[in-house]
Amino acid sequence: MENNQCSVIVDAEEHVLGTITDRDIRKALLKQVSLDSSICEVMNKSPTTLSFPLEVRDIRQKLGKMSFEQFPVVDSQQKVMGLHTNQELMQVRFPNTVVLMAGGLGSRLSPLTKEFPKPLLKVGHQPVLETIIESFLEHGFHRFLISVNFQSEMIENYFQDGRQWGVSIDYLREKEALGTAGALSLLDESLEHPIIVMNGDLLTKLNFRSLLEFHQDHDALITMCVREYDFQVPYGVVKLDGSYATALEEKPLHKFFVNAGVYVINPEVLSSIPENKFHNMTDVIGPLLEKKKVVSFPIHEYWIDIGKIEDYQQAHVEYKDVFGQRT
Repeated sequence: MENNQCSVIVDAEEHVLGTITDRDIRKALLKQVSLDSSICEVMNKSPTTLSFPLEVRDIRQKLGKMSFEQFPVVDSQQKVMGLHTNQELMQVRFPNTVVLMAGGLGSRLSPLTKEFPKPLLKVGHQPVLETIIESFLEHGFHRFLISVNFQSEMIENYFQDGRQWGVSIDYLREKEALGTAGALSLLDESLEHPIIVMNGDLLTKLNFRSLLEFHQDHDALITMCVREYDFQVPYGVVKLDGSYATALEEKPLHKFFVNAGVYVINPEVLSSIPENKFHNMTDVIGPLLEKKKVVSFPIHEYWIDIGKIEDYQQAHVEYKDVFGQRT
């Protein structure tokens, strides 16, 4: 048994009785416990376990406190389901569905979007939507729904069922433009976990695991990612009281937090979205603000919306330094 690795002791029905590590055996030998002694005298009778389904918050808290290389995963009846290493747990595949909104016309990027839908425009050496999917995959997310409308067949032909990337991809097919949230009315009502919704024209190095953990910690219905935006007035600003000037400020800088187009949404929110009708995310979030059920998650990492020509060109320049040369 290698240092700090773990074996699980179970009863006849596979309930966890305890665990034993190399350290436990060494401690017992130092206490001169006989090698003929029952393993029950040596094992840890109150082991640290992880409950299925695995939650990112639980994994991080326990792995951060313990030095063990392996952890038993148990079901609701404390029956062992497996023994997983730290590395495996930190690469856990989350059951949460990721919805990528890719049905827009991309009018601001015309004429580039006359032949290709915006999510298939290349930034770096591959379509922006492919980089988004790979970024989620790196953080353990593997279930995707892509909302499509304009030139939907091109998107579906490119990504198909996602098998090429080792993920599952299905599609929310909008018969007409449904706004920034209307496509969510097409989701299966049986969803059990919060969904992550992201616009299909964003590039970011956001840690999606941390986002999901933040949402769980704050017991929110919706977590909305925000980004700081600076705007400098190019003139001296004059404050007036009637006809009298009371202040003059030269080219003031104003700072705002803007909606970054990434959300975590609890399944119970989806019932408020009218089916197959135009509906924006502001319509979903607005009624929940007074209830204090919407929290914000600031994005400090790289983030860019490629919806305008100048931003699309900027993303091209920055792509290799930010994302590397993906293969």
